[in-house]
Amino acid sequence: MVLNSFNRNREQREDVRRDEADEDEKRHPLVREICRLIELSSRWNPKLEGELRHLLRSLKPRQVCAILWSQTDERVALKFFYWADRQWRYKHDPVVYYTMLEVLSKTKLCQGARRVLRLMARRGIERRPEAFGYVMVSYSRAGKLRNAMQLLTLMQRAGVELNLSICNTAINVLVRANHLEKALRFLARMQLVEMTPNVVTYNCLIKGYCDVHHIEDAMELIDEMPLKGCHPDKVSYYTVMGFLCKEKRVKEVRELMKKMVKNSKLIPDQVTYNTLIHVFCKHGHGDEALEFLREAEERHFCVDKVGYSAIVHSFCKAGKIDIAKELVNEMFRKGCIPDVVTYTAVLNGFCLVGKVDQAKRMLQQMYKHGCKPNTVSYTALLHGICQCGKSSEAREMINTSEEEWWTPSAITYGVVMHGLRREGKLSEAIDLVREMLTKGFLPTPVDINLLIQSLCREGKMHEAKKFMEECLNKGCAINVVNFTTLIHGFCKKDDLEAALSLLDDMYLSNKHPDAFTYTTLIDALGKKGRIEEATELTMKMLKKGVDPTHVTYRTVIHRFCQMGRVEDLLKVLEKMLLRRSCRTVYNQVIEKLCSFGNLEEADKLLGNVLRTASRIDAKTCHILMESYLNKGIPLLAYKVACRMFSRNLIPDLKLCEKVCKRLMLESKSEEADKLMISFVERGRILSECQENLGS
Repeated sequence: MVLNSFNRNREQREDVRRDEADEDEKRHPLVREICRLIELSSRWNPKLEGELRHLLRSLKPRQVCAILWSQTDERVALKFFYWADRQWRYKHDPVVYYTMLEVLSKTKLCQGARRVLRLMARRGIERRPEAFGYVMVSYSRAGKLRNAMQLLTLMQRAGVELNLSICNTAINVLVRANHLEKALRFLARMQLVEMTPNVVTYNCLIKGYCDVHHIEDAMELIDEMPLKGCHPDKVSYYTVMGFLCKEKRVKEVRELMKKMVKNSKLIPDQVTYNTLIHVFCKHGHGDEALEFLREAEERHFCVDKVGYSAIVHSFCKAGKIDIAKELVNEMFRKGCIPDVVTYTAVLNGFCLVGKVDQAKRMLQQMYKHGCKPNTVSYTALLHGICQCGKSSEAREMINTSEEEWWTPSAITYGVVMHGLRREGKLSEAIDLVREMLTKGFLPTPVDINLLIQSLCREGKMHEAKKFMEECLNKGCAINVVNFTTLIHGFCKKDDLEAALSLLDDMYLSNKHPDAFTYTTLIDALGKKGRIEEATELTMKMLKKGVDPTHVTYRTVIHRFCQMGRVEDLLKVLEKMLLRRSCRTVYNQVIEKLCSFGNLEEADKLLGNVLRTASRIDAKTCHILMESYLNKGIPLLAYKVACRMFSRNLIPDLKLCEKVCKRLMLESKSEEADKLMISFVERGRILSECQENLGS
């Protein structure tokens, strides 16, 4: 939503002209050549960098902006921005700084945006409120609300006056973070400093009310706006209508349309109906969308093929293929010729309900009606074929794609690859990935991980490793999860040397192991009895700054207790607790020692548990008491119960009854009486229990 609504029409015309100018700049040969050189940055040498440096000095500011916008990865754009800023005899124009901030505002790269803002101050570039607004939005996208709002304080310290635009940005940020109450308080403060909110301010709040399902408050705010000197616009009504469409509250949508005409003199037009149709379709309410399409046609509004396609797609997703086909025929009758999007929606619908043969016939009909299927059409068909267990047929269609005059995309390859993997044809799936790589398509880390998992499951560890190395050498985004999956596979095969070697490879590839990687190896070493190496690896993890997880704690405790190395365990836990606290760590140790029958060591640690005297500690004590009973030592179970009472923890009554009976059998009636008296003193003993004891 546009946050600054002053002189909206003039600004919209200016934005259109600016966008057209930017598109012209992007097509400039100089801009295209620099973008090509940036793509080769991984293979840069002094010659390439010198060529780029020479071309940089010939660029106009708008062309530099076009280069920044042309980058698909904003991190690459930021890297180029920094590189250019360091070059001799070149200086960024102020418009370049603002463009860089605008690019970053669409990402979570808030630290980069903050750095650009500081760079502007060092370079003496005037920082307008918009610059701070861009950084604020970036922080908001990263989920750092506190940092985002601190930008207002930073802005005031820099001597930049607040304006309505930055205040609207702040309210929008608060609303998006689900802090509606704070947004309302912020509005109140705006009014205290005599800053009058505009329609954009109220629209942000209306959206906030709808997000938290307070639809009545949103409607009330619309009614109050004219009294505050600010009339609602169509966006105000569309926001509430969107929420009502999502909830399928058609009657209320119609009432709101009447209210829009009566109170605000805003006549529903083609945009209104298109908006309603698309929102209904987005949430899967095809019947309601069709109802409004009919109403729009009755009012002589022309619903284009985009609106029809949305309804067709909605019906296809719901499995109502017959209605979707009838709508396509209706489009022909009305002279609204369906395009490739409409046909693809129906084709995909057939695939979703398993009617692949009809989907193939639909593909042929597209050719007959002069509508050439695109990559998305073929991908939908291939997905349907793979879902029917015919992945080899889908593979053959990719092989003949050149003859059919269509080009598979990375998604197409991914669909077929997953189909082959599901059918257990791993060698064919890997060959397909290799073909992807030769054609310049890179599989995602998730795709790679699924193949590695499948190979590991079949015990083909070395094939999995070779496959991952191939992907790494071809420039695929291999991540820590891929390495960890392979390490886990080697550990399951008891090949610990290969797993530890992979850990070294991770460091060499600059892929930093996480807590899961270390935990997998620690568990495998402990299982093999190599407890010293497990300890060493745990210390290495802590030195690298990796915080242990709860799984790490459980793994270390299990393996050390299994080996009976309690003293060594406590030393390791002491180091781990310095990195990350775990309140139940000693509870876990005692419970694990009980499971392994090491009750003497468990009893020694009971004092560490009873310091907090919580419900979790009571559970641990009960486990220890049960273990003593199972070992035939009720007296020690009685002592644990006494220690619980001393820490104001009430033991389980039924468990204590068992302890008493066992004590009586061993002629220790005095201890049994004392235990029951402790319950009576605290008013926790039941009458039937007293009767049982008396009898």
